[in-house]
Amino acid sequence: MIEFQKKMRSLFNRIMKTSLINRWIVFEIDLILCILGYCFAVYIQMRNANMVLVGSEILIISAIYFLVIILTFYLLKSYRGLIRHSNFVEMWRLFVSLLISCTALYVTILLFGYTFDYRFFFVQNVFLISLVLMLVMRYVIVVTYNYTVNYTSDVRNKSLIYEIDTHSIALAQWLNKSAANQHQVQGFLTRNKNAKKTRIQDLPVHYLNADNLDWFMRINEVNTIIFPDYKSVRNEQALISKCIDKGLAVLVSPPFEGLDTNNKVRLQMKPIQFEDLLGRDEIQIDLDKIASQTKDKVILITGAAGSIGSELVRQIAQFKPKLLLVLDIAETPLHNLRLEMERVFPDLKFIPIIGDVRSEARLDFVFRTYHPQIVYHAAAYKHVPLMEENPCEAILVNVLGTMNLSNFALRYHVDSFVMISTDKAVNPTNVMGASKRIAEIYVQSLAKESKKKGSPVNFVTTRFGNVLGSNGSVIPYFKEQIEKGGPVTVTHPDIIRYFMTIPEACRLVLEAASFGNTGEIYVFDMGSPVKIVDLAKRMIELAGYVPNKDINIEFIGLRPGEKLYEELLNDKETTIPTKHEKITIASVRQYDFDVVVNSIHVMIDFSKNVEMKSTVKAMKKLVPEFVSKNSKYEELDLKVEKRLN
Repeated sequence: MIEFQKKMRSLFNRIMKTSLINRWIVFEIDLILCILGYCFAVYIQMRNANMVLVGSEILIISAIYFLVIILTFYLLKSYRGLIRHSNFVEMWRLFVSLLISCTALYVTILLFGYTFDYRFFFVQNVFLISLVLMLVMRYVIVVTYNYTVNYTSDVRNKSLIYEIDTHSIALAQWLNKSAANQHQVQGFLTRNKNAKKTRIQDLPVHYLNADNLDWFMRINEVNTIIFPDYKSVRNEQALISKCIDKGLAVLVSPPFEGLDTNNKVRLQMKPIQFEDLLGRDEIQIDLDKIASQTKDKVILITGAAGSIGSELVRQIAQFKPKLLLVLDIAETPLHNLRLEMERVFPDLKFIPIIGDVRSEARLDFVFRTYHPQIVYHAAAYKHVPLMEENPCEAILVNVLGTMNLSNFALRYHVDSFVMISTDKAVNPTNVMGASKRIAEIYVQSLAKESKKKGSPVNFVTTRFGNVLGSNGSVIPYFKEQIEKGGPVTVTHPDIIRYFMTIPEACRLVLEAASFGNTGEIYVFDMGSPVKIVDLAKRMIELAGYVPNKDINIEFIGLRPGEKLYEELLNDKETTIPTKHEKITIASVRQYDFDVVVNSIHVMIDFSKNVEMKSTVKAMKKLVPEFVSKNSKYEELDLKVEKRLN
């Protein structure tokens, strides 16, 4: 039986390919059906009414009718539609063609003075019989296509689609038509009370608050709930938890991304992730402005193999730069990024560069050889505990690396230099945050100094908080602990953090860079802070477990340099709104460029000699708001405090 169905599928595919190439086949079939409809109407007229016409008269009215119908089919192009994808909206072409042809037939009968009973009844029969024959033919082809070409011997998951909006309906239609997807849609779920007990595409619509929903899911063996987008996911967290408790798979559909080279919709279901629940509505950005800034430009991205850097690469690649230079010291991640770019953007001119931002010779080679016009600086050491233990490396990468890169940007006259900073640079309590603040200070001071000399380089700094799912972040860490059965470790019951998705952060970086003025620090709206313990509980629930019953949550104490909450602005700072509601400008304390340079050179000298305490002391001198927390460097603050007292 399966072999027979495979042969039928192959035969039907060949027929469909023929109709795609030569749509005159459809034209001829429709014409034959109209001839059959006309003949059948003549037969009915002759059997049931007085229709005495000689052969020449029948030939005349028949010839005029068929000439008109050929002309209307050709002009209205009813034969160009793909019959296997037909719907009633497309039937208007057939309807109008037949209506015009039958009107011409009736007018011909009147003009030639042909007299027989029920002339209008005869023309009406021609119209209705021909239309029904063509509709039946299309229906048979659609049904045959769905059950032959889309036949699969695999068992499909029986699924319900959330809501009844346009995306949900399109998703249901595509899933039920495609053999590539292993989902058979059983119906829709909605919060709309007015839609209950209705049907869409012959599928039932179920009101979510109805008592019989559990019964329906058991009877129909529903095992999957599919959400059409991320917004609906965030609005139905309680429902998702309930579904997971019942053992149902919960999936989310990303947006339709158009057609691939095989004319198949690129749509990949994925399980609900916790970051989907935390995200906000999609941020709107000025795509035209970003495109005008990046298209046909040579762009350099440092730290390109990291979480933020790689997402910047993906997003900028869509704007078709002239050349994309991606620089990173990590060989394997950079190689993986290269393979991804070659697969997804085969036409992109893309050069991976192994290099260290601490190396002036390497950076000089890159700028001298390729002359980048825009630089996105994402290379940095970011892990707080590690940098607390290795402050000299934090200075050499985060400060010296930024200084090297911005100096070369100035020397080679790039158009724009964009530095990516962090909320940990505000009132820093750790070495990592302080090193990023010093990097901010240098870029701002350099911008101010170069502006005095008439330099056209636009130095912009962007500042935001934690990004979900980045390398080494809390989300993957918690996932790993849950998979191992726990416990999930949280540093403190009251610790909170701001979160933003990686694509969201990168979109805002591109937006800020498109309109930013030199020397400004742009702060992103991070939304409401999230308690880390609540995040741990929700992740445990999302995995189908009960917190502190199936998987325990343990508090292990704050790590070196860690504080309970992050700030996006210094207490002495104020913000200025921009044209984008999610981006503001930080008004920060200004530094003298020469003082900054001398201070940084002192830190670098200490760092190269691995004099850790002296390095941190120099950092605190330049950034007096840097007060260590839960760190061995707290003693430096105590000495300063005693001296002041």
